Amino acid sequence: MIQITAHMRILLAVDPVDFRKGIDGLVAVCRQKLAVDPFSGTLFIFTNKSRQALRILVYDGQGFWLCHKRLSRGRFLWKFGPGTIRDLAAAQLQQLLWNADPFKKIPEDFRRIEKNRI
Repeated sequence: MIQITAHMRILLAVDPVDFRKGIDGLVAVCRQKLAVDPFSGTLFIFTNKSRQALRILVYDGQGFWLCHKRLSRGRFLWKFGPGTIRDLAAAQLQQLLWNADPFKKIPEDFRRIEKNRI
């Protein structure tokens, strides 16, 4: 099971990734393009070119978890900023998974949930 805490480092890869890549391919992206150790416990979020799907990669100390979410309609809404990666807070990850823009002001409901998890 993936444990997401308020203290966990969460990185969003801004550039789209080819989703034909599996765990090994995404680990290579972490090392080569993002220059971050994939074994560090950091949670990595990737999107495909159409932004209809997300993949989350995280190492839990024993092995890698790879989660995939595809929207039934629409696209993930956030706007790409400059750079290759963006840091996210746990509440921003929750917003992203519910297809809200994680870079807009965090709604009160998400803040309340975040405080209860700490």
